[in-house]
Amino acid sequence: MDRRRFLLALAAGVAGTAVARGAAGLGEPAAALGEPAAAPPPGPAGNPAGRWKQVHRGVPGVEPQAPPTGVVDALPGEGNLLALTIDDGTSVEVVAAFARFAADSGTRMTFFPNGRYRAWEENAALLRPLVDSGQVALGNHTWSHPDLTTLGDREVAEEIRRNRDFLRATFGVADSPFFRPPFGAHDERTDRIAADLGHPTTVMWNGTFEDYRVLTAEELVAAARRWFSARTIVVGHANHPTVTTVYGQLLELIAERGLRTVTLADVWSDRR
Repeated sequence: MDRRRFLLALAAGVAGTAVARGAAGLGEPAAALGEPAAAPPPGPAGNPAGRWKQVHRGVPGVEPQAPPTGVVDALPGEGNLLALTIDDGTSVEVVAAFARFAADSGTRMTFFPNGRYRAWEENAALLRPLVDSGQVALGNHTWSHPDLTTLGDREVAEEIRRNRDFLRATFGVADSPFFRPPFGAHDERTDRIAADLGHPTTVMWNGTFEDYRVLTAEELVAAARRWFSARTIVVGHANHPTVTTVYGQLLELIAERGLRTVTLADVWSDRR
């Protein structure tokens, strides 16, 4: 089997499994997919060495830098690295498909969940091994996806704190430095509050799947062709099923362009 047929067959299998499992699993309890392991307790408050302890197995040739304080919208340095970052998670089936895609293909990804969506708890058993291995990293996207610039300080802090606690309890992530504001709406005030709560790095993007709306498969692949390039942070969403039908084409494009996927934690981490 040639490379193209292999990639397409892989993606078809991932998407087919996820869709079948998701359709059968609507309304099923989380136990149907296996219970996640109990989360370890977070490190002591205010202990820098206990912060940002997502696993960093490392990527050959990538020397991680300390997480910056402030806004980032591209990967640093030189090289052929690509960061695929996936937000929201309104769909149980799409989150499951992304998890199986990562597990089957080895693609490294960063997820920014909103804890209010049940997709994350229902797929915790699929995602937890990927998080534990360092293949998947997590960041904070707020609990319920509001425009933070329209909220008062207390409400902003509660949105971020509640989601931070959700990530700890569900995936055992004892603080990630990464924060992505819903809709990309942020200002100095919201960035400061996020930093005070343990997320000093506000992550924007310089590439997109353009899937903030429902796309056809052709439109989504066209967006990937437009934006998949070296040192790009691509934003996508685990909301609409179209992406689950084009995994093979995305893998093929990554291979054609000689890109290597990384998590944000591969690039920015505190290894003390």
